[in-house]
Amino acid sequence: MLYIVATPIWNLEDMTLRAIRILSEVDSIACEDTRTSATLLNHYNIKKPLISFHSHSGVMKTQKIIEDLKSGKNIALISDAGTPGISDPGYALIKEALENDIEVTPIPWVTACITALSASWLPSNHFLYLWFLPIKKGRQTMLKKLQNKEETVVIYESVHRILKTLEDFIQYFWEDTPIVVGRELTKKFEEFKRGTIKEVFDYFSQNKEKVKGEFVIIF
Repeated sequence: MLYIVATPIWNLEDMTLRAIRILSEVDSIACEDTRTSATLLNHYNIKKPLISFHSHSGVMKTQKIIEDLKSGKNIALISDAGTPGISDPGYALIKEALENDIEVTPIPWVTACITALSASWLPSNHFLYLWFLPIKKGRQTMLKKLQNKEETVVIYESVHRILKTLEDFIQYFWEDTPIVVGRELTKKFEEFKRGTIKEVFDYFSQNKEKVKGEFVIIF
């Protein structure tokens, strides 16, 4: 069986009891970065063989995991943070497992997009999650399409592009559009900045020390 196990965004206390039990019982754990995952697993004294499985893992690595699953082994798939398959390479392995009639069981909990949306102040009953916007090719086309959106939109952004993206938003969505930017979610310095696009852009422009970590943008 392949278990899809959600792990904390950052705060190690955000593990569920079921996730801890499953990770303690499986034969091995497939993870994006073995060093990152080791920090979490050591915190809960989980000692299992780790399989490196990331965006550069080829077909042979996927097939090796599938062969282990077919032989009767139970394997857990985890990401560096959050739910596997949402913003990581887990989809390819999950799809391959299902196509080989391997049972897949989700062990749910957290994702950064839902964590931010739940505390945003914007409608959360109908939303569109887009991961990261295109950096160059297709970026303008995407932004133009979103001008006619009818639902709340959630995207991720990096520390290197947050100000540029907010500038683009002022151009395409007007500066008085309501927006929420969450950063450092579940960490010590977690912060939500709510206001118009112009207000949020000015805040981060004038407080460069706040331009740190990973960002979730909701608008």
